[in-house]
Amino acid sequence: MNENRSKARHRRGRSVPAVGVPLVLTLAGALAYGSDLGLPGAGAQQRAAATTAAAPAWATAVADGFASVNSQGQNGTYGGRDGQVVTVRTQAELEKYATAAEPYVIVVAATINMNPVGKEIEVRSDKTIVGSGTSGHIVGGGFFLGAGVHNVIIRNLTIRDAYQGVWNDKEHDFDAIQMDGAHHVWIDHNDLRHMADGLIDVRKDSTNVTVSWNKLSDDNKAFGIGWTDNVVTDITIHHNWIRETEQRNPSTDNAAHAHLYNNFLEDVAGTGIKSSYGNYSRGRTAMLLENSYFQGINNAVIKDATATLVQRGNVFSGTSGRNESGGAAFDPKAYYPYTLDAASNVPSLLKSGAGPRSSIGSSTVSVKAATTLTVAKDGSGQYATVQAAVNAVPANNASRVVIAVRPGTYRETVKVPADKPHVTIQGTGGSRKDTVIVHGNAAGTPRPDGSGTYGTAGSATVAVEADDFQARNLTVSNDFDEKANQNLSGHQAVALRTAADKVFLDGVIVDGDQDTLLLDTAAKDRLGRVYVANSYVLGNVDFVFGRATAVIDRSVITLKKRWDGSSGGYVTAPSTAANRKGILIANSAVSGDVSGSSFYLGRPWHAGGDATLDPQTTVRNTTLSAAVKSTPWTDMSGFSWKDDRFAEYRNTGAGSGPASTERPQLTDAQAAGQEVADWLGDWTPTAS
Repeated sequence: MNENRSKARHRRGRSVPAVGVPLVLTLAGALAYGSDLGLPGAGAQQRAAATTAAAPAWATAVADGFASVNSQGQNGTYGGRDGQVVTVRTQAELEKYATAAEPYVIVVAATINMNPVGKEIEVRSDKTIVGSGTSGHIVGGGFFLGAGVHNVIIRNLTIRDAYQGVWNDKEHDFDAIQMDGAHHVWIDHNDLRHMADGLIDVRKDSTNVTVSWNKLSDDNKAFGIGWTDNVVTDITIHHNWIRETEQRNPSTDNAAHAHLYNNFLEDVAGTGIKSSYGNYSRGRTAMLLENSYFQGINNAVIKDATATLVQRGNVFSGTSGRNESGGAAFDPKAYYPYTLDAASNVPSLLKSGAGPRSSIGSSTVSVKAATTLTVAKDGSGQYATVQAAVNAVPANNASRVVIAVRPGTYRETVKVPADKPHVTIQGTGGSRKDTVIVHGNAAGTPRPDGSGTYGTAGSATVAVEADDFQARNLTVSNDFDEKANQNLSGHQAVALRTAADKVFLDGVIVDGDQDTLLLDTAAKDRLGRVYVANSYVLGNVDFVFGRATAVIDRSVITLKKRWDGSSGGYVTAPSTAANRKGILIANSAVSGDVSGSSFYLGRPWHAGGDATLDPQTTVRNTTLSAAVKSTPWTDMSGFSWKDDRFAEYRNTGAGSGPASTERPQLTDAQAAGQEVADWLGDWTPTAS
């Protein structure tokens, strides 16, 4: 967090398509809202149109805790309940209503990718911003509440993935929700994760804030409070699941009253994230900490000598380091009523109840919902393997089937055949690292039936041949051991292969070494579009390759060393058909723990020696580390890259460079025709 500067505004290229979730709704009499936080209105009203019908219960909900207290000229926090209910699916629509002077209840019914990355919409007073079921996502940015802004509710949203590749990021102050001098704010039932700086910042004397029933995860800094010498902030923090965050869990500085209860702080063993501390009472803060559960946290509870911190009824499991208290308590019930849950019940309570809900109200609405099949290794789901769930999808199914995979490592190969479209495979854990599908075949691995070897395409851990496929919040990996298998003739080892159209990979990790991500088409003359967003792709040799029309957007491409510890490789190997678009990397970062000037951005793959192909890779508006060569393109198998289509546009970082004959750069006019939307054509990816 940078306390003394205004928010940075980083611009990267032109806008990209909004990603949304169209739902089929019916209205019966007054406006209803229910089982999937359904969208108000019908027809044109579903496209950001206002309705004057009586507002449902969820739209008139009010805050508890300090946000409910009458102060600062504001009697409680009720958001936009006195205004119209509108539904938004694009950034422009969201900004229009969030920044308006009038009160609004704003229903976010899509995945909205913020442009520029890091943008924080400046919300004005008297607003409720609520996600439609679990489909309201804000990606690559968040919200900012400035001085004097008051009576704001932010509920049931997922705000995620502004991370720029540096864990303790000092350059990008990209928060999920930041307040500077706001009051009467309720943050409830959100999923906040993987941002460039903090998840929540309550700064500059913001007060009368309640933060409840949220998931905060996968971030360096979770939740900072204070950072002035004034002791005015009153804040209630209850029933939040704070998981895999390193610091500020929260850090509370000079708060007049900080009431923390029934929170679950979890540091998962065996990961790369280690908590430096849990709850921290700083400066002249008065903190009361009740019935919370701390699992594996280092320095679980700490305080300054000048602060007070009173503990009651907390549970500490596997914690280490400091656990402190001291001073006199205040009585929260002098300000508002509340009821404590038993600390022993907090983990199970929050694992099932924190974060966005499909319903946060009692009203009902008719929604055409997806069929859901559950997978769990422990037998608690309908199926024990992912492939078994895929097998259960009916052939030629006409509607969405979601395969919800519970956390665990699933060592198997998975194939989604061409006659099973509209399938989503989604991890249900708090992190994309919690659900892992992994296997270790390579091109040269003998088939168990003795019919030869797998070949490159056959080595895939997950193979997708069905149109309109989606994967979300999971890891797909190929862990073939090159060092141990030097006798094999082929070391290509695919983690994920796509050979279909309209494939959406959202918030995933695809991990391998050589030939990690094969983006193919069903046939040479068939279109195959793939959109990879907010994801990680890891590898070393040709690890993004194939003939698909593919976009990698707002993602991190991680360069890995070879099996022998050496550095060197190629990011892309397109085999694009003539008159088709190939691979576009946009708004992303290319980096890794490898030697400087050791990796090419790409080389032309004329599969089978086919001279009619016209391979294409464009890398634009992307940060390139020093690992990228100053001559980033090279030849392959006798074909010159200069005879094909390789170019850059406005890249940054130590690995970027000026235009030259060895480093073609698009003109502004050329770049205008090589946007994400140009690659996707008439397809707008929709999270389903």
